[in-house]
Amino acid sequence: MYDLFTIGHSTHSVEYFLEMLTSHRIAAVCDVRSNPYSRHAPQFNRESLRTGMEKRKISYLYFGTELGPRSKDPNCYEGDRVQYSRLAGTDLYRQGLDRLRREIASRPAALMCAEKDPINCHRMILVCRSLRKSGLRMAHILANGALEDNTAAEVRLIGRLKIPAGGLFEDDRTRIEKAYDLQSFRIAYRRKI
Repeated sequence: MYDLFTIGHSTHSVEYFLEMLTSHRIAAVCDVRSNPYSRHAPQFNRESLRTGMEKRKISYLYFGTELGPRSKDPNCYEGDRVQYSRLAGTDLYRQGLDRLRREIASRPAALMCAEKDPINCHRMILVCRSLRKSGLRMAHILANGALEDNTAAEVRLIGRLKIPAGGLFEDDRTRIEKAYDLQSFRIAYRRKI
């Protein structure tokens, strides 16, 4: 059993998306998009999504202010690019993690963002990275509805980024952290200056 799930709405139909949630017995969706609206998939605008989820008795919770990838804090940026390590060090972000932990302690929940693949999304690269040291068991609901354990996603991330095996003093944890750092840089929000 997993403590936390993640899911990307991608361009799915709302019906298919809700079916994926119910098939994994998700009772609450924690929206971690900084802006809970989509030009490409307007069916996932906050109000539309909330209405569809209410019909399935799934709670909608907005976490984008605390756990979204587009910080309003100028100290979280280096030049035009948000720095996930700085964002993760803010009080607001830590409060969001505490709120999320309380939520997942009471019912099965999924972090939701737009990206289809978790290794291309801050929900894994920022939020799950922050939670992995706490021992939570996390899984990602993939576009076909299958589950991918977070550890398997990390292995896939290392492979995708071609992080080589290290020397004598470098273990798998070091490779995973390198992969998270590199992917953080690759996918981080860039503001217009």
